[in-house]
Amino acid sequence: MISQRVGFVGLGLMGAPMAANIAKAGWSVTGWNRSDAAFERLTGVRRAASVAELRDEDAIIFMLPDLPFIEGAAEDLLGSWRNQPPKPGTAVVIMSSVSPTAVQQFGTTVHEASSGNAVVMDAPVSGGTAGAQNGTLAIMVGATESGFQTLQPLLGAMGTTVRRMGPLGAGSLAKACNQLIVGTTTAALAEAAELAERSGMEVGALFDVLSGGLAGSRVLDIVGPRLAAKDYAPTGPAKFMHKDLGFVVSSAEAVGSAVPMAAAAIELYAELKRQGLGDQDLAVVRQTIANLSRAHAASANTN
Repeated sequence: MISQRVGFVGLGLMGAPMAANIAKAGWSVTGWNRSDAAFERLTGVRRAASVAELRDEDAIIFMLPDLPFIEGAAEDLLGSWRNQPPKPGTAVVIMSSVSPTAVQQFGTTVHEASSGNAVVMDAPVSGGTAGAQNGTLAIMVGATESGFQTLQPLLGAMGTTVRRMGPLGAGSLAKACNQLIVGTTTAALAEAAELAERSGMEVGALFDVLSGGLAGSRVLDIVGPRLAAKDYAPTGPAKFMHKDLGFVVSSAEAVGSAVPMAAAAIELYAELKRQGLGDQDLAVVRQTIANLSRAHAASANTN
């Protein structure tokens, strides 16, 4: 990166503060978003009329819900590159949580469309909206070593823990492992909260004492207060956890690894979606468990 020109696609709850932090670090940022509202509260980011308008940027970051959304948004961009290839070394950076195998296939598509001049790197993030706003995200990168070194100053504007995990796809696999831990830990905390409250215990007090022992974790620190307060205002839709756990299961199947915790969790988050709770915060898994508890109690009373 010499000219420090960046395109950013997807200015939602995570993308907008990430793009703002890049601009604050001195990069020239041009963004595209489906809705206009994002630009009303975003400073330092020039608006592009289309994704294809970003074709000449040094790097183009995608922060959309899943790879099919990215493929759709990038269609005109790739068409432009087929007619006139971009400059060599152009980076397409996938920062969403996507399938490790599918992002490798997308890498091949981009390579062919750009006549080999553009390369895909996956760099999913962890840290939630607070990490995006504070520039303290953990960023897991799948790239060549040289590509990672070139990209590192850009990623450093958004995160404080930036690691190359291996080649393309490795970043997404690391994020899948992250989500396995976050999803199952949140579910366990939600179960503990429901068990405690139904037994007459104050959930906040329980979580306070747990945080001082071996059960203490960043998940407890961040999600625990929302679970205790039953605060489900979205910091990110819970339905995405079901998607991410699907990547865990498919990756495990590919290498013959048993993932019993993921298998149980994906069923729980599928139930969360069936209950119509998918657009609320991840902490709403407590409500899912509460609903299951009521159904279980009702069934027991009729038998």
